[in-house]
Amino acid sequence: MAGRACSCGLGHLNEDNARFLLLAALIALYLLGGAAVFSALERAHERQAKQRWEERLANFSRGHNLSRDELRGFLRHYEEATRAGIRVDHVRPRWDFTGAFYFVGTVVSTIGFGMTTPATVGGKIFLIFYGLFGCASTILFFNLFLERLITVIAYIMKSCYQRQLRRRGTLPQDSLKDPGKCKVDSMAGWKPSVYYVMLILCTASVLLSCCASALYTPMEGWSYLDSLYFCFVAFSTIGFGDLVSSQNAQYDSQGLYRFANFVFILLGVCCIYSLFNVISILIKQSVNWILRKLDGRCFQQCQRRLLRSRRNVVMPGNMQNRCNISIDTDGVMESDTDGRRLSGEIISMKDFLAANKVSMAALQNQLSEAANGYPHQASMQPRESEFSAGVGALAIMNNRLAETSGDR
Repeated sequence: MAGRACSCGLGHLNEDNARFLLLAALIALYLLGGAAVFSALERAHERQAKQRWEERLANFSRGHNLSRDELRGFLRHYEEATRAGIRVDHVRPRWDFTGAFYFVGTVVSTIGFGMTTPATVGGKIFLIFYGLFGCASTILFFNLFLERLITVIAYIMKSCYQRQLRRRGTLPQDSLKDPGKCKVDSMAGWKPSVYYVMLILCTASVLLSCCASALYTPMEGWSYLDSLYFCFVAFSTIGFGDLVSSQNAQYDSQGLYRFANFVFILLGVCCIYSLFNVISILIKQSVNWILRKLDGRCFQQCQRRLLRSRRNVVMPGNMQNRCNISIDTDGVMESDTDGRRLSGEIISMKDFLAANKVSMAALQNQLSEAANGYPHQASMQPRESEFSAGVGALAIMNNRLAETSGDR
């Protein structure tokens, strides 16, 4: 039976809804702040560009004795030609095989530059089905790439850590030959830091962007800053389309340049996608920290009111056990969580933090296991291996499906 409503509004939220609502509010504030900054930076430039265009249009109309309406009509025809891929300067064909291959690459990678779009009805219908399966397959590839990348990083970090232990004389020389011994020696409690993983991925992304920019600057005639800007927009799959590589008709060493462009974009998208997944874990921990700060006087007062209203009511067993869970708990009892999910009872903020504290530790566990070369033990609780079925969005879906089938 539900008690009296909590005045702060947190009492009726389960662990997923509380995090979801807080993250939605933070994203909304982030969007509002970003809109304010970009408006302040770009609005004046937009007005100046519009003023210069109106002056040039008026001068051209007077100089060639053309009416403004006729001139604007002609410019609309040019805009239609631009959308079809026609440019004033000579550029590569958009729909030959190489151009079409570049297009489908931007589709399945979700970059979508927008400089090439299907104009026929058949092309638009085919794109819907092609993109549906292509994007799903590429996202799966990115997740599998991330898992293998984490395995390599974890192995390298473990090797470096073992070398440090050998210098100190605390690690036996034969420990590398038998990974099982790591459980009982000084390596037992070691886990790679997620912050180091993020630093490695960030460094790799920056180096890749700098190398790609050094290639794009002379080949495309862009400034180095514009090249860096293009790298981030392309690698993060934002894909504005204001700058697009490999669009000129001819290049020096054209075949080699287009191959290098393909490799840079592929590796860049994989690295930035992996970096985004790791950063999302840190964002989740930040959300949990904010929720912990919110667990103050307001929530304590609501709990006191709830206890007063239930003073003469028999408390369910899982509600009594819940009071013994602390914020420092690494795991959450499955029976407690399942009971709460089915009954819809009010949860405490400490429960929420205990249930969601596993994000950082879960990735650390996977890093440690990847380095040591052995999987989770069967006796471990499912919530302690949150990323055992994958990393990132794929892991979240797998875990949610597992929870759903477990409730049944």
